Amino acid sequence: MRKSHSFREDLSDLATEHSICPSKEQGGMLGWVRRGQMVPEFEEAAFSAQPNKLVKCKTKFGWHLLQVLSEREASSLQDVEPQEFHVRMQDPNFLDAAQLIDVREPEEIAQASLPGFVVLPLRQFGTWSSEITTKFNPQKDTYVLCHHGVRSLQVAKWLQTQGFKRIFNVAGGIHAYSVKVDPSVPTY
Repeated sequence: MRKSHSFREDLSDLATEHSICPSKEQGGMLGWVRRGQMVPEFEEAAFSAQPNKLVKCKTKFGWHLLQVLSEREASSLQDVEPQEFHVRMQDPNFLDAAQLIDVREPEEIAQASLPGFVVLPLRQFGTWSSEITTKFNPQKDTYVLCHHGVRSLQVAKWLQTQGFKRIFNVAGGIHAYSVKVDPSVPTY
């Protein structure tokens, strides 16, 4: 490794050849990381590293080489209450300014749905995840919905790692929307 490092071999080649981390398959690429996501030693090294410089750090998992390729503004993830979401939906410009993602399964959508949502079933994550930043604009406000707000929160957190800037999880999901806002939306 020392010889490879001295010749400035590409870090992704080193990761592919030597790493035992699951990220090995992606050439060691972890994607965007945020504070609170990694063990403290790795986080400290990552957030204090200068872009494009190789940094060595030791954690309870062993030694790591890391390289920060670029930085970006922190994203925000917030819950939006069903009542507030309903108010926003009444604005005629809302659907132009925002994008809506429903992560429930097709059989759930058949039972109850809200207008304007693009359906991306969580069980089919492997089929749509690689195209998320080409089909959706990470700069636009993104609202995520599911049945009770749990799956949508998972996807919302993942969207943060993909570079989405402002993400809103519809708190309590479509069930809470039905109970608190619009009883014409069936509960199930």
